[in-house]
Amino acid sequence: MSDIQNLQSYDPFADLGDSGDTGDQQGYIHIRIQQRNGRKTLTTIQGLPSNFDKKRMLKIFKKDFACNGTLVEDEELGSVIQLQGDQRTKVLTLLTSEGGIDKKQIKLHGF
Repeated sequence: MSDIQNLQSYDPFADLGDSGDTGDQQGYIHIRIQQRNGRKTLTTIQGLPSNFDKKRMLKIFKKDFACNGTLVEDEELGSVIQLQGDQRTKVLTLLTSEGGIDKKQIKLHGF
């Protein structure tokens, strides 16, 4: 009667082996969207390969998408490009068409 099985702790995400979204996971490029206040959103791009010049990529993104952006240096995540607005699909098409990056290397996150 003392062998109650349902009181043991169970982690449903233990088999995934994912310890969180930090840094470059297997060389993926992560494109995320974050909600700011009201209808305002922020698109973040992290994990760009080191052969890309991040400042130049930011300048291209800003000019092509007609939005503002900044380059943030983080201790854990490295360089993160932040763009105003929902630019996820535009960044994805630009990186695959002109950047020469395979679509399998890019992870698109968001609603």
